[in-house]
Amino acid sequence: MKKTYLLAPGPTPVPETVNLDMASPMIHHRTPQFSQVFAEAAEDAKYLFQTNQDVMILASTGTGAMEGCITNLFSPGDKVLVVNGGKFGERWGKISETYGLVPVWHKVEWGQCVKAEDLKDILDKEPDIKAILVQASETSTTVSHPIEEISKLTRDRDDLLLVVDGITAVGVYPLPMDAWGIDALVTGSQKALMLPPGLALVSFSEKAWKANESSKCPRFYFDLKKERKNLADKTTAYTPAVSLVTGLRSVLKNLREEGIDNVHKRHNRLARATRAAVKALGLNPVAPDAPADSATGLFVPEGVDGGKLVKSLRDDFGVTLAGGQDQWKGKVVRIAHLGYVDTFDTIVAVAALEMALKKFGHDVPMGKGVAAAQEVLLEAY
Repeated sequence: MKKTYLLAPGPTPVPETVNLDMASPMIHHRTPQFSQVFAEAAEDAKYLFQTNQDVMILASTGTGAMEGCITNLFSPGDKVLVVNGGKFGERWGKISETYGLVPVWHKVEWGQCVKAEDLKDILDKEPDIKAILVQASETSTTVSHPIEEISKLTRDRDDLLLVVDGITAVGVYPLPMDAWGIDALVTGSQKALMLPPGLALVSFSEKAWKANESSKCPRFYFDLKKERKNLADKTTAYTPAVSLVTGLRSVLKNLREEGIDNVHKRHNRLARATRAAVKALGLNPVAPDAPADSATGLFVPEGVDGGKLVKSLRDDFGVTLAGGQDQWKGKVVRIAHLGYVDTFDTIVAVAALEMALKKFGHDVPMGKGVAAAQEVLLEAY
């Protein structure tokens, strides 16, 4: 017998009670019964985003909502400042190029966060830039970008938007949309929302809705103005993912009961414990200066094949972690601690890493990482 553990940064584990809710008999999506479910989920999503604005719920992955931000806010030829510090920062630029926008690329070394002052310098030199496109948490590098600092560059300008991919940040650490002046915020169901993939959530500020009025990019399915109109009637423009929305309502109610501050503290504690374990084992973190609370990345020791290590963790130990991407493929392991993950999931991840490294010939001090993690995790008790 082998019990499996899913500890990669998406999809993440789904609570048993939420799975049961999603297994309820199917109901029609154009009925008062589903409208009630949908309306409750949409209202609680505002609490998650910390906003008074509408939150649209789309049947898509987070990338669909990213595309929706581009098509609903901009026109071909618009300049946008793209923070490219990993695979998903790169995605902002690729979507922009697809719709005829002109990305002004600001490349950031993998493992480092962007500096707000560098963005300010670019904006000063190119005042016709329409938006900053950035990740809150760059999943590929486990870096957290300074969104609050960046928001100070945009919040008082009517002609400049801040568009944030919060797919592995919303529900993990503070990202208050209204208080910080974020103009567009996106997340996906399979991360901190602990649901299967298939839902994207997106919200616009009033400044963003004003930009929507003049946007000329083509759009059909991801027409967020149409979605907002339908949201007022407690429904969606097109067929919703009924079972996932049912699960979303359940998850958001649970998050409300826990309290958003406690949710953020939980994720921070798990992240600090994992980082303490990495340090105790003498391993090198990939994001030492600006680590995200969603996942912790570490470089595998010299002589260890990271790809084989991650495969063995999954197939032999039953613990699914994530490897590196692009230039970090085979060199990095990423341990997630977001969503339906608790104290003992974190201990499992660290213990499995120690054992797998030992198996692959690295002289790891067995139990040292676990002990370091336990010291932090004990704070919860």
